[in-house]
Amino acid sequence: MSRTTVATIHLGALRHNLARVRAMAGTAKVMAVVKADAYGHGLERVARALDADAEAFAVAAIADGLRLRAAGHRQRIVVLSGPDTPFDIAEMQRLRLEALIHHDVQLPWLAAADPARGPLRVWLKIDTGMHRLGFAPERAREVHAALLAMPAVDRDIGFMTHFASSEEFEGRETALQIARFKDATADLPGDRALSNSAALLGWPDARADWVRTGGLLYGLSVVEGRSGIDFGFRPAMSLATRLVAINHLVKGERVGYNGTYECPEDMPVGVAAIGYGDGYPRSAVAGTPVLVNDRLAPLVGRVSMDLITLDLRDVPNARVGDKVTLWGEGLPVETVAASAGTISYDLTCGMTRRVLFVEDEN
Repeated sequence: MSRTTVATIHLGALRHNLARVRAMAGTAKVMAVVKADAYGHGLERVARALDADAEAFAVAAIADGLRLRAAGHRQRIVVLSGPDTPFDIAEMQRLRLEALIHHDVQLPWLAAADPARGPLRVWLKIDTGMHRLGFAPERAREVHAALLAMPAVDRDIGFMTHFASSEEFEGRETALQIARFKDATADLPGDRALSNSAALLGWPDARADWVRTGGLLYGLSVVEGRSGIDFGFRPAMSLATRLVAINHLVKGERVGYNGTYECPEDMPVGVAAIGYGDGYPRSAVAGTPVLVNDRLAPLVGRVSMDLITLDLRDVPNARVGDKVTLWGEGLPVETVAASAGTISYDLTCGMTRRVLFVEDEN
């Protein structure tokens, strides 16, 4: 089968979203998070689109920093996991990457680093409630002093934390995390970076010196029941394929593996060339919205590796070869993610290598 599944990356949407982030951030600088291959949109592609306007990029691994430097990007690049081994320090110095320092095991590595390789900028990660990475707030001053005493560490040390539930705008936990961070870093010199995408939307007290935005750059929201479009952002990825068959089934016939869907009446069922082998979620249930020629054609039956089946009763003029939109204009990826029991980030990050990626300037 000639695969027809195409993910279109909208470069104009990426630029629009960064401009929107900047407008919301006020005086804060923007650290564009491009980890996980830029949330599935393509690391080099996204960095190229945002290069002129992002003060820094944030990645999860040194290898991504290497890719950005190889592509010619000169911005500050922050490695959000920091060094994983003592051998990482010299490579970070060579590439002028910035290290997130979050654990005692990293401190002797830094202390032993060769200052002749150049000063290493670091960010001190404080665990204010996520309980994943970071030093306890009461240790912030101790660790900051230790870092200042290390010959290879740049004296311009930043401070960072991460929120556990910032998409809950009325919740208490984020306010407590902000307060813990402020208490821990009071009177210590250095830039502060607290806000992730959800915090930028709902917690203005957390904007500080830098905002660290990922999902919003791609037009994605993790706020329950609301899409990025609802906040003025544009989706940067559209996913589409084609109908490869239309079957006319009679009442009572069952569709797909294990016959989980039974036709309630005589009806046309479309078959579209996409499945979990392309990254479409196998967890998507019957009724998950799909568009055929911009009209709703809900999913029926189970998602298989290469194909999905669709209820075409409301698309009577559908023909083999017609366009099928899985998400994009008219169908927010957040809506699809909710039907699949996940979040939009999971879907865009999950596209596989057999999907054809193309770009447009829209």
